[in-house]
Amino acid sequence: MDKNLSKLAPAAVWKNFEGLTKCPRPSHNEEAARKYIIEFVKNLGLEYSEDEAHNILVKKPATAGMENRKTIVLQSHVDMVPQKNSDKEFNFDTDAIEAYIDGDWVTANGTTLGADNGIGVAAMMAVLEAKDLKHGPIEALFTATEETGMDGAFGLKAGLLKGDILLNLDSETEGELYVGCAGGTDANITLPYTAEAAPQGWHAVKLEVKGLKGGHSGIQIGFQRGNANRLLCRLLLHTEQEWLLSSIDGGGLRNAIPREAQAVVLVHDVEAFKSEAAAYEKSLQAEFENIEDSIAVLVEEVAAPAEIIPAATAQNLVKAVVGAPNGVIKMSVEMEGLVQTSTNLARVVSDGKCVKIQCLLRSSVSSEKIALGEAIKGVFEMAGAEVLLEGSYDGWKPNMESPILKAMLASYEALYGKKPAVTAIHAGLECGIIGGVYPNLDMISFGPTICYPHSPDEKVEIASVEKFYDFLLHTLKNAPAK
Repeated sequence: MDKNLSKLAPAAVWKNFEGLTKCPRPSHNEEAARKYIIEFVKNLGLEYSEDEAHNILVKKPATAGMENRKTIVLQSHVDMVPQKNSDKEFNFDTDAIEAYIDGDWVTANGTTLGADNGIGVAAMMAVLEAKDLKHGPIEALFTATEETGMDGAFGLKAGLLKGDILLNLDSETEGELYVGCAGGTDANITLPYTAEAAPQGWHAVKLEVKGLKGGHSGIQIGFQRGNANRLLCRLLLHTEQEWLLSSIDGGGLRNAIPREAQAVVLVHDVEAFKSEAAAYEKSLQAEFENIEDSIAVLVEEVAAPAEIIPAATAQNLVKAVVGAPNGVIKMSVEMEGLVQTSTNLARVVSDGKCVKIQCLLRSSVSSEKIALGEAIKGVFEMAGAEVLLEGSYDGWKPNMESPILKAMLASYEALYGKKPAVTAIHAGLECGIIGGVYPNLDMISFGPTICYPHSPDEKVEIASVEKFYDFLLHTLKNAPAK
C-alpha cells in the first residue's frame, strides 16, 4: 500500500491534501482542519478572518501587472462525509484518513477519502502559497459544515466578500463546467411510540441488508442503486412470517444513499425466516443486476430484546418506508441525462421512544420540490408521524452569457485543444446559497474526477487533479479585467 502522496503532481496540491488527511474533519468536528488552514495562512503572512459560521476568508493581493483584473473568490468546503465499511475500526473524530495510491487513483483504506472537497481546499492552499503565479486579487473562502446542511454558506453574511467572480472547486468530473445546481429541502420525520415488553415464545434475529454501493444522493441518485432502508422494509412487508420489530437502524448521512440497514425482529420460525431471506436475496440480485453486485440479506439469531415497537406502529413504519417516494422522480427535458427532481430516504433509526426518518429532497424546479415534500409528508403523516420540511434552499440558475464562463471555455481549449462540457448538476452546491446573498457574483463550479463520493469506495483520479489545477491557474492568469 503506497501512501507516499508527496511524489504525485502537482506537488503542492498533494502535500496540502496529505496534511488535511491527518486532520479529523467530519461535519461539525472541523476544528483541527480549521486550525491547520489558519496556521498555514499565518505562516504566509496573509490577511484572514473567521466569521460566526466558522467560514475562513483569506485575501491575497494581485501579482504585479494584474491589479486591473476582477477579484476572484476561490471557494471549497472544509468538512467531509464520514462513512466506513462495517468491518473497519475507525473513529472519524480522532483518526487520520489512511489515503494511498491505487494505480491511477488515490483512495482510502475502508473509509471515505475526503477528496470531496479536500482536493479543492488543497488547491486553494497551493494557490495561496505559490510565489510564481500570475493572478489578480484573490479571496479564498473555506466554508464550514457543507455536507450536513451547508451551514457555512447559510451563515455567510452580506458584505464579507468583495469579489466579482466565484470559482467553486467542488465538482467531481474533470472537463465539465457546472453553471447550475439543484435546490434542496430536508424532511425530518418523527414517529413516536411507547415501547412494549417483548412477548415470550418468540425468537429474536438480526436482519441485515448490506453490500450496496451507496454514494452521493445527488450525483449517484440517477444510477438507480438500491436503498438499504427500503429493501429491508420490503422484506418485512412481504414475508409470510409473523414478525414483531424491536429496533431498526438504517443508513447514515442524509446526503448518502444508504448502503446498509439492520433490524432486530422477533419471529416464531427462524429457519423459515432465513429461507425467505435467502430467496429474497436472490430476487434482489436479479432485480439489481448490472447495478449492484454485492447485495447480501443476512439473518442471525440473537439474544431476545426486552422491548418491542408496538405492532401497529411497526406495520405503519414499514408501509410508509416502502410507499414513500424515493430516488429519481423526474428527469430534465432541457438537459439530457440530468436528474431534475429526486429524494433520498437516507436514515431510519429507532431509539426506544420514536423512529426518526430523514429524507433529502432535491430539485431544480421549486414547485416540484414543494410538491415532493407534500407527498412525503402525506405518506408519513398517515403513518402517525410528525413531518418537518426545513432547511430549504433554492437552486442556482445557469447564465450562459457569463463572462467567466466564456473566459474558462477559452482557457480550457487553449490548454487541451477542446472545449469542456457545460452542464448543471443535480447535487446542491453552495453556489446557490452564496448567490442568494451575493446576487451579482459570476459563478462557475469545476473540479477533478472523483468517483463514489460519500462512500468508502471514494477515489480521485491522479491525472485529473493535475489537469484541474493547471486549468485553475490558467483561469486565474486570464481572468477578465474590471
